[in-house]
Amino acid sequence: MAGLIPQPFIDNLLSRTDIVDVVDQRVPLKKQGNNYTACCPFHQEKTPSFSVNQERQFYYCFGCGAGGNAIGFIMDYDKVDFPIAVETLAKNEGLEVPHEEPQTQQTKTKIDPSLYDVLSEANHYYQTQLRKHPQKQTVVNYLKNRGLTGKIAAKFSIGFAPPGWQNLLKELGTDNNKQKLLLEAGLTLVRNKDKSQSESQGRGSDHDFYDRFRDRIMFPIRDSRGRVIAFGGRVLGDGKPKYLNSPETPIFHKGSELYGLYELKKSRDKFDKIILVEGYMDVIALSQMGVNNAVATLGTATNVRHLNKIFKQVSEIIFCFDGDEAGSKAAWKALETALPLMHDGRQVKFLFLPSGEDPDTYVRSIGQSHFIKKLGTAKPLEDFLFEHLLANLDTTTGEGKARLSNLAKTHLNKIPDGIYSRLMFGKLADLVGLPAESIAQLYSNEESPKHPSVSREQKEISRNYGSQYPSAEPSSNRKAINFRQKPASIKAIELLLQKPEIALSLTKDIQVLYKAEDEGRKLLLSLIEMVRGDPRTNVYTILGYCYGSKLGNQFTQILRDEKITPKDGLEEEFIQIVDNILSDMHKKIELLELKTKLRSKVRSG
Repeated sequence: MAGLIPQPFIDNLLSRTDIVDVVDQRVPLKKQGNNYTACCPFHQEKTPSFSVNQERQFYYCFGCGAGGNAIGFIMDYDKVDFPIAVETLAKNEGLEVPHEEPQTQQTKTKIDPSLYDVLSEANHYYQTQLRKHPQKQTVVNYLKNRGLTGKIAAKFSIGFAPPGWQNLLKELGTDNNKQKLLLEAGLTLVRNKDKSQSESQGRGSDHDFYDRFRDRIMFPIRDSRGRVIAFGGRVLGDGKPKYLNSPETPIFHKGSELYGLYELKKSRDKFDKIILVEGYMDVIALSQMGVNNAVATLGTATNVRHLNKIFKQVSEIIFCFDGDEAGSKAAWKALETALPLMHDGRQVKFLFLPSGEDPDTYVRSIGQSHFIKKLGTAKPLEDFLFEHLLANLDTTTGEGKARLSNLAKTHLNKIPDGIYSRLMFGKLADLVGLPAESIAQLYSNEESPKHPSVSREQKEISRNYGSQYPSAEPSSNRKAINFRQKPASIKAIELLLQKPEIALSLTKDIQVLYKAEDEGRKLLLSLIEMVRGDPRTNVYTILGYCYGSKLGNQFTQILRDEKITPKDGLEEEFIQIVDNILSDMHKKIELLELKTKLRSKVRSG
């Protein structure tokens, strides 16, 4: 499977890199036996549990479970994506990262790097207009009235798109190629989409386009590397819409971006929490008042991509919403989005502002210190969750308690297993007046009276290796979702990721896996073929072949769960699991063929 970065390059890069040097540049290491140790940079501890093995070129924390190779360490420590981590290592080695176009079933659109250039030029143009345009004073006065200084305007590169239909076009659209780039970057629009009509009327190409942003204050939107990828524009008059964003482009997907995140990361200040607000001016106004840890979504509801980006930077998110009904609804949607991401150590809180206030107006009215104090009163996720569920319920009655338990079940089962999950079930147990064990028992019985969600694959593994499933009797404070076990294909992948060379021990024909419809089996086949194609494959380099894809996301999650010390008998267990999968596939195919023959006989009958 081809990808953005060729595997041979990543293999070569990792072979040149000493993980001890990479880690030691960021976290001072001490030699201890065959390993190097330090206090873990990913969680707070007093006794060092973070270990780096030079021979295996691997790091692992026995306290929090963080582990990986040099690329993985840079991703986690520097809080960057895979390509940037590769580029960082390559730069240290004096290498240039090659790229190749992905060859997948769905071919990705090749991004023209000139798009970044034209957006940068547009940003410079807008900033120049704010300084030199005859109507600049109107814009300056507006910004001053909003409490903004020239310094904060410079920090966020605020600009001005002057009135008129073709100002930017005339400045940057000097040829047909530039006009095409302006259109692709979302900076211009097509006046007449019927090209033949346009040509019949004898119009030149410059008459077919006009500026998207006109008479607006301009806010550049940057990616994690600081490159301008889009703009937001605030109208100065009474025009509509009040705020206008760039459209979706090859480099801009508004559902994935956060305004102000780059500026926050660039700050010298260290933050332990990030405030998530709704708009550009909220972020800028807070920064003006000395609150520099705010970001905003771009006119879209909060989604998983947003939260994952924030959790890469900090462990705590504070949602800041208006205190009206719309704010309450937005907060509840944000809560539902956050639940599956609530791993132990993460916090989500909600700050509801007085009615009619937004972060921009509120921070200017009460000042920085009082606003920070207000942040300290933000409502924890668990409080908001149960307050919402308890609304209009009478929990003094058995009926009300049962209703609360039923409402809570769906939400609590979304939380990843861990201490936080168990505490949430414990809180529910307190509210309904039942032991936590009883709550878990009831939920597990709803899944299945014996082995909830145990597949045929899992039963086969159980017969061969003994039961790997928990007892039907749940332990104290155990969540029902614990009883759902992994399919055999995913178990095989996890074994393979611990020791890739075990794929070479397979002797049976695995061609039948090409007919698999299950995503886990497809994933297993891809990984086996990759290792067979190059026995030197390092499991972490697989990310380079499938970065940005659904497959790549699955690899990343599994890699983050890998244990540093392989178990005994990996090869035998792996072979047996794959044999079971192949046997199951053959049986299904034979059954299907038999059914087809029977249907054929009936029809010919």
